[in-house]
Amino acid sequence: MATKGTILVTGGTGYIGSHTSVELIQAGYEVVSIDNLSNSSADVLDGIEAITGVRPTFYEADCNDAEAMERIFSAHPSIQGVIHFAASKAVGESVQKPLLYYRNNLLSLIVLLETMQRHGTRGIVFSSSCTVYGQPSPEHLPVTEDAPIQEALSPYGNTKQINEEILRDVVYAGAPYKVIRLRYFNPIGAHPSALIGELPNGVPQNLIPYLTQTAAGIRQELSVFGDDYSTPDGSCIRDYINVVDLAKAHVCAVERILDDSKGSERLETFNIGTGRGVSVLELIRTFEAVTGVKVPHKIVGRREGDIEQVWADPKHANTVLGWEAKETLGDTLRSAWAWQLRLAEKK
Repeated sequence: MATKGTILVTGGTGYIGSHTSVELIQAGYEVVSIDNLSNSSADVLDGIEAITGVRPTFYEADCNDAEAMERIFSAHPSIQGVIHFAASKAVGESVQKPLLYYRNNLLSLIVLLETMQRHGTRGIVFSSSCTVYGQPSPEHLPVTEDAPIQEALSPYGNTKQINEEILRDVVYAGAPYKVIRLRYFNPIGAHPSALIGELPNGVPQNLIPYLTQTAAGIRQELSVFGDDYSTPDGSCIRDYINVVDLAKAHVCAVERILDDSKGSERLETFNIGTGRGVSVLELIRTFEAVTGVKVPHKIVGRREGDIEQVWADPKHANTVLGWEAKETLGDTLRSAWAWQLRLAEKK
């Protein structure tokens, strides 16, 4: 069966990479997946295959390895576009190990861009983050793509900013490919099949896996960092986006890159969020309401580096990219719980 084209997905067995691979396959693309498995498992490929009926071509490789990347691109001359997820992503760890983060997150993009140029790849979708906005001033909430970029609060955040600048500079220098930078807000949830989801190694760094593990009795209680912020209930506010909705945004971005009739700009940037801010305490209450499961939690002091409130203005992505978030917060939290229950069954 003819496909729409071949897309290389780096970090393809990770949380967002696996969900995006599913959406690409279901949209008619062939997927070539790369991951060094430092923060994921090759078992994820079984889940992708169970959902789609197709197993992506997979390489256990590191994007920093220029020779490996050259071999993979040479083996798949049909690669038309790249979605780049491969990066270290824990804010706290980046503060402790800045050189690891700068090496992994900057060098991998540089190697990838050099390889793409040699092989005539048509474009790249880059996984960026709303961390580039820092704490927006009140007049910049909700956040548009024109909001000021703020000084990063962590080496992780700084790598996202530097990578965005690298992409801007290569386009300015005449790179022969298109670039779309997607600035995510807070991805949560799992595929509705509960066959793939977020699978953190060790103690979760992100809120939802910690919340679902606490609800399941794996963790004793969830810490809410601060209830004295200038928000309606005192807890921090974020824009929580369903991971499947987020994955679909990447398919829209790939189609935009490969369709020469869509947009003449070589570099475009889109915020990917719901447009609604939800507090941590509201999130906990919603989870309890939709699942009927209590989440033991306590209020503790503020955490260094936390932003008080940020949520997206997604109009640009809605109108230009033709994408919008569809899933409700309740359904998204139900999917996260279904995934947690499935993980418990597997043990």
